[in-house]
Amino acid sequence: MGLLDNLKAKLGPAKDKVSGLAQQHEGKIQHGLDRAARTVDERTKGKYSDRIQSGTGKAKSAVDRITHKNEPGAGGTTPPAGPPPAS
Repeated sequence: MGLLDNLKAKLGPAKDKVSGLAQQHEGKIQHGLDRAARTVDERTKGKYSDRIQSGTGKAKSAVDRITHKNEPGAGGTTPPAGPPPAS
C-alpha cells in the first residue's frame, strides 16, 4: 500500500465527520458566509462586490456538495446560490 493510499484511509473518517457536522450546522455556515461577504463588501465600499459574490457562491456550492454528498442524485451540479451580481 502506498503513501497516498494510507493517507486516504486515515482521512476517510475525518471527511465523514466534517460532512456530518456541516449537515448539522448548514444554516449557520450559510449565514456566516453571507455575513462575512456583507462585512467585506462594506469595508471595501463595494469595490470588489462582484468578486465577493462569486467567492461566496463558490463557497456555498462547496458546502452544498459536502452536506448533500450521500443523497441520491447529488452529483455536484448544483448552481451557485444567490442572485447574480448587480452591474
